This record gives sequence, C-alpha cells and structure tokens, in this order.
Amino acid sequence: MRLVPMAISLFALIGLSVPLAAEWKSVAANQDVRVAGKLMLATPGEGWNTSTARPSDRSERWTRDGLALNELTFFAGVADGEALYFVPAGISKDLPTFRSGMLPTDVVELFEASNRIVLGSSVFAVDNMEPAKLGDHDAVRFSYRYAAQDEGLTRKGEGVAAIVGGQLYLVNFIAPAVHYFERDIAEVRQLIAGVQLHPPKAAEPK
Repeated sequence: MRLVPMAISLFALIGLSVPLAAEWKSVAANQDVRVAGKLMLATPGEGWNTSTARPSDRSERWTRDGLALNELTFFAGVADGEALYFVPAGISKDLPTFRSGMLPTDVVELFEASNRIVLGSSVFAVDNMEPAKLGDHDAVRFSYRYAAQDEGLTRKGEGVAAIVGGQLYLVNFIAPAVHYFERDIAEVRQLIAGVQLHPPKAAEPK
C-alpha cells in the first residue's frame, strides 16, 4: 500500500480538528465491510484504505491512492442539529446543521454550504441533481466541482444522500477532474449502488 503523502483535500483542510497522525489500514476487497459506525455495509474492490482520522463522529473516510487523488467518505446517522464536519481549526464561523425535515434539495444545499466554509472557497458549483437510491431508500444523487483556495486544481465530486428515520446517510466521492475522477467514478458508482443501510432500530415505547 502506497499512499500519496500530499493531501490538499477536504480532509487536509479540516486538518487540526482531527488526529495529526492518522493511521491507515487496508479495506478487505470483495467482501462486505461495515463502515461509519457499522451503519452501512459496502463491498469495495481492491486497493482501498481506511483512516482512523475522520471528518466527523458520524463518518469514515477511504482512499485508494492518497487523499490528494481520491477520497470516498461515508456519513451515517447524522442526527437533527448535527453538522457534517468537525469545525476546522482557525474558522470561527459555525457550520450549518442537518434538519430531519429537509428536502433532498436542502441536503445538497447543506453539503454545498458546509464545504464552502471548510474549503474557504467560493468556487464551488453543483452541476446536477437527480433522484437515486441509497440501499433500499429514496435518495438524491448530485455532482459538483470546486477549487480549493490556493490549490489551483479543479476537483469533481459526486454524492448520494438519503434521509432514513430522520437521520442523514451520504456517500461522497472526490477526485481531481483531470484523470482520477473519470478513472474511478464508474467503480465508485457500482460500489454505492451496492451499499446497504443499517439504521439503528427505534426504541419501543414503554
């Protein structure tokens, strides 16, 4: 396993809000893997690695070649009033929070607004939204592109999000627009198509 060390990515920009010395380990290929607090089940291909450092308590991040070149993030069970990310170091502005009554378009706006703050960039554009499925649940698929401040590199991303039991589930892929996004997006779409959600069971009334 060789990961590209530089990482001017969303993860890197979150930086000091997560452990400085993240540990990586390989993800078992072609097997069902529990991710993001065991609330999702995914079956990855070969070459993915997972980090002990996470962008939030409700998420898990994978990469194949290093976070500068591709990152796949699973968010699971984001509850009403919670943000998608830890607040980045040096940013005093509050991150927007998820609301269980959000419409699919609201979720995409939440994602965009959160990333504009974390990236510190106004160069972020949502290109497309369409109905989709995440597991057995109705979802929204959205694609976007952005350029992080001072990076000079355009990245493309695609996410699929669903609200289940009043909580947000989202799988998001980011890679440089040049080469890496197109190289991996078909495989990532196949992976996302196979994701199953395992939301916690609601407590029975006493």
